[in-house]
Amino acid sequence: MLCIIWGSSFVLMKLGLYNSSGAALLTPYQVAAIRILAAGIILFPVLIVQWKKIPLRLSGYIILSGVMGSFFPAFLFCIAETKIDSNLAGMLNALTPIFVILAGLVMYGNRVPKNKAWGIALGFSGSVLLFLAKKNQGPGHVAYIGLIVLATMLYGINVNMVQKKLHGVSSTVIVAFAFSALTLPSAFILWFTGFFSLPIREIAYLQATGASILLGVLGTAFASVIFYVLMKRGGLIFASLVTYGIPFVAVGWGIVYGESITIAQIVCLLIILSGVYLANLDFKKIKEQAKRMVGRGNS
Repeated sequence: MLCIIWGSSFVLMKLGLYNSSGAALLTPYQVAAIRILAAGIILFPVLIVQWKKIPLRLSGYIILSGVMGSFFPAFLFCIAETKIDSNLAGMLNALTPIFVILAGLVMYGNRVPKNKAWGIALGFSGSVLLFLAKKNQGPGHVAYIGLIVLATMLYGINVNMVQKKLHGVSSTVIVAFAFSALTLPSAFILWFTGFFSLPIREIAYLQATGASILLGVLGTAFASVIFYVLMKRGGLIFASLVTYGIPFVAVGWGIVYGESITIAQIVCLLIILSGVYLANLDFKKIKEQAKRMVGRGNS
């Protein structure tokens, strides 16, 4: 479910930005602001119910989690998708588990075994090849890809922070408080960018606004709760498995949307996912299981 929701988010951004003929509708700032605002409004009743469960001493970390894990990435992805295809954004999103490992190393001194180091190198090699596989792009194309990479970096930092600092806080409390706190800045951005002056009653603008709201309700509010539950119950590695499904859903929607997808891009995506897989392998656990199996065979 999470793979389908998040994998569909990239094409929903496109539907908020452009109409079927490719004409611009909402700006990337408006799409991202509507997304966060919709998530905050839908979660506000949850905040009222869960208010007493909010640990005030950790409220700063909760808001920071919302800013790094959703607010800034929402804008970075939308800005990037004004110049790159939604399927490419979905492929590059697969770098998230790589940055989860790197952020754990930098922030908390987590040990990085050889397989993780090789996995990180393989994942980044795939991302470089993925950029090179996309031909006929302007010189500024790399900058927009850099925005996606920055967003995945923020995801990696946020996942580590939540795991270390907010482990004992309910997932619904984290999401409800964080997004409710972000409704005011989101509403201000909509006002500042002139959204309320647009002809939003026209069918094209209604569809674009609807896609952005759906992006916020499902792709941000609902999906964030599911992800935090997965992370708390199954750990970082289990939660990161969603990374394997998201790009293929994004590619599927890219095909439906009429975007160009090459065999070279798919090969590069498989290289990135191979790096993620290698980085997440626990060889110590594999050796222990092998020893137990050998022991049973001998007995």
